[in-house]
Amino acid sequence: MKSFRLNFFYLLALLLFISCSNVYKFKLAHKKEITLNETLQITLQEENDKAVKKVTFFTNGKEITSFGNTATINTKDLGVGKHKITALITFDKKTKTKNSFFEVFANVKPSIYTYKIINTYPHDTSAYTQGLEYHNGYLYETTGKRGKSTLRKVDIKTGKVLQKVAIDNEYFGEGMTILNEKIYWLTWQAKKGFVYNLSTFEKEREFTYNKSKEGWGLTNNGKELIKSDGTQKIWFLDALTLREKKFIQVYTNQYKLDNINELELIDGKIYANKYQQNAIVIINPENGIVEGVANLKRLKKEMEKTQTLTPQDEVLNGIAYDKENNRLFVTGKNWGKLFEIKLIKK
Repeated sequence: MKSFRLNFFYLLALLLFISCSNVYKFKLAHKKEITLNETLQITLQEENDKAVKKVTFFTNGKEITSFGNTATINTKDLGVGKHKITALITFDKKTKTKNSFFEVFANVKPSIYTYKIINTYPHDTSAYTQGLEYHNGYLYETTGKRGKSTLRKVDIKTGKVLQKVAIDNEYFGEGMTILNEKIYWLTWQAKKGFVYNLSTFEKEREFTYNKSKEGWGLTNNGKELIKSDGTQKIWFLDALTLREKKFIQVYTNQYKLDNINELELIDGKIYANKYQQNAIVIINPENGIVEGVANLKRLKKEMEKTQTLTPQDEVLNGIAYDKENNRLFVTGKNWGKLFEIKLIKK
């Protein structure tokens, strides 16, 4: 009986050894964080140094050049943000994929801006501002909250609403922009946007966005709509088909920047409100790098001299730019004032 038990355990151990010897354990070795323009080296490792027949590497789904079990990535070609690495491994008449991620941070620090108030104008305290744009001498504004979401044409000097239309109560209105005599207006979580006639405010069509998470801020560069979705991503939509074409990721030299809200394109740069932070960030639309930060918290304190604001809700949101006269306007959700300000680089 003892001999039988020894033979049994011997056979069991032998089977386990054979089984384990056929198991391949792969690992992708690389830095998890890196600075833009640096080179990242990726190596596929097998825990027991077993040989593999072939390895093909991909970054964000695109094949990259490799040498044996190693690949090199120039981060300049990717831009800042979180990126996916995939290794397609051929071994022992099998194939397997191994995934990993790395983050690229900006290689420059953002410039810091303060500001000067140039003028102050009245603003409707019932306007929960989501989008703001200057066009031909008037402000165009979209407001949020279900049952209260409206599109407005506003006289800057008096704050008087000259024209207004509401959307169905089921929608929570978000950012807007004007392009080719059309107004494009986002909704928050319905993954749907609306197109209105600039003159009549008649709704002409609808469009959907299926890749981005939600609808937050909106601006345009003359050829594309530029959209934030509450994450660190900013999306570019074809102006004709309104389909999402691509995105950039917004990063500083230290962290990713999410909760990007209302947008305005000024001199080729994206100016964006950082939700609940009472700040404007200046973003390079080519690579997502945050090039500037303007702290506008004192504007909120200025408002609180004459108005009680709900914390974490009635915050700075709304950026409009008069290109012809170089005027920058900002306001907030339910704020009673619209400020014309000048940003000053420290």
